[in-house]
Order: sequence, then C-alpha cells, then structure tokens
Amino acid sequence: MSHIKPYNHPSLGKKEQVRMMFNKIANTYDFLNHFLSLGIDIVWRKKAIAMLKNKPNRTILDVATGTGDFAFEAIKMLKPQKIVGVDIAADMLKVAQQKIEKKRLGHLFQVTLGDSEQLPFEKEQFDVVTVSFGVRNFEDVKKGLENIYRVINKQGTVLILEFSRPSQFPIKQLYSFYFNVVLPIFGRLFSKDNRAYQYLPESVYAFPDGKRFVALMESVGFNEIICKPLSFGVCTIYVGSKC
Repeated sequence: MSHIKPYNHPSLGKKEQVRMMFNKIANTYDFLNHFLSLGIDIVWRKKAIAMLKNKPNRTILDVATGTGDFAFEAIKMLKPQKIVGVDIAADMLKVAQQKIEKKRLGHLFQVTLGDSEQLPFEKEQFDVVTVSFGVRNFEDVKKGLENIYRVINKQGTVLILEFSRPSQFPIKQLYSFYFNVVLPIFGRLFSKDNRAYQYLPESVYAFPDGKRFVALMESVGFNEIICKPLSFGVCTIYVGSKC
C-alpha cells in the first residue's frame, strides 16, 4: 500500500508527504476527528485501551501519537509510570505538548519526533507499544512492525487500532458513501486541505485489514493475536504478544 500517498509529489516519498499532510491539518485535527466520527472515536479508544488492563503496562510507547489523545486516555485508564509519544509531524507534537502542559503531565508523558521504521529507542524498552489510526500511514508497514517488535519487552504487548472495511449490507454501502463523499467535503471545508480527507478513505481501502494484517503481525514474530472488529467492522483492534 506504499503507493497510496496524500499528494501528487513525484519527488517525495510517502513518509515525507504524510508528514507534510499532518503538519498542515494539526490545528484542526482533534476537532475533525471527533466531529467526523460523531464522537465514536473516543469510544473506540477506550475499548482498545481496556484490553491492556490485565497486561504489564508500566511503560508505554505510543507510535504515531499525533496530538496525544490515545496516550492521554491510556494515562487515565491504565495509570502507567511512563508514556512516550512518537510522531513524524512536528506541528502535531506541538499540539500534544500544549495539552501536556495544560494537564500538568510533563513528569509522566513526553513526546518526541520519531519514525516508526527507525524508533529512537533501545530494544526491549517498553511493556506496551500502541498505534492508534497510524499504521496505514507507515511507508513500510512490515518494517514498522519489526521496529515495534524490537522495542517491546519480552512478554510485552502491541495494541493497534486501525480503520477497516465493513462487509455487511447496508453498513458497507453507508460506510462507502460517508467515507468517499461526506467526509472529504467536511474535511476540505474545515481543514483547508483538499487532499487530506480524500487520502483517508484511499489509505483505508488499501490497508491489509483483518486476517491479512494478522498474518503480517505473525510474520514479524507476534503471537496470541486478537483481532476484534468494532462498530460493524468500521475499525478493528489488534492485540499481539511478544513471547
């Protein structure tokens, strides 16, 4: 799926274009997330994080952390000792840092620029690595998963929340209309970026969801994988162990 890119810039790879896109929409990202999902994204995050409650979770790495919403929810629900957020878009991290300062969580939650394929951490450093709606934006998904596997402790856990494609009538048809017609219109109106919310459905349809993604996780070493669809398959939680 590396050929799906936000913009038509032949000289720039997917990674650079994704960075450019998120820097452009950083200031409207949170509003649009909640508005365009009708707030269901908040429920999805809570359901995903709840799956970590009975697993070691003292140290957490949140890859593609964006503005930090997933990490903040993890702090509330799991009470970790430390959480680090990594993202390639500096402007998204600026928003996250503002939230950290406002919530006075600087002692617990730090953010840093980083690339999923070259995570700036030693091996086996975190109990949990999470990725919320970010894996489909990796330039090389397998390489990103391999890097995630590297930094997870033995007996640790990866949790990935990602969009998927519902297959049942009429959810499939409603989903297609909303994703391909409604979402780009409102995204363009509020974000002032003509491509960002056209790229979203394109990247979702290109993503190897469900059993294909489970197979990819297994190929890099994860096992005991749980694949849990939410909202009739609109998104899916993937949980894997490193044993």
